[in-house]
Amino acid sequence: QVQVAESGGGLVLPGGSLTLSCAASGSIASINAFTWYRQAPGKQREMVAQISGGGTTNYEHFVKGRFSISIDNAAKTVYLQMNRLEPEDTAVYYCNVVVKVAGGAGLEDFWGQGTQVAVSS
Repeated sequence: QVQVAESGGGLVLPGGSLTLSCAASGSIASINAFTWYRQAPGKQREMVAQISGGGTTNYEHFVKGRFSISIDNAAKTVYLQMNRLEPEDTAVYYCNVVVKVAGGAGLEDFWGQGTQVAVSS
């Protein structure tokens, strides 16, 4: 029905940068919002940043000024540019998308499988 695929994770030195991508595909009539979450070992999943289909953004305090989220509506893809990465940013990053499914009655949300980000020297 709707598929969500993240990419771009990897190992980076402290202070380095990575860009994550998340592409949604399938029977999508419109995109309501993309949200990036992360889950570190032994911790609960937490929101990182969100962008609406109209481009309104929201960031958690611990990434403000370091991370930037952007959307390509035509490609149904969201990007998370992560700068000045810290070891505390190490986690699996998950993408969630809220969409109106073609032919559906309301909004539904879908998750990707996650992509690992490791920040270490």
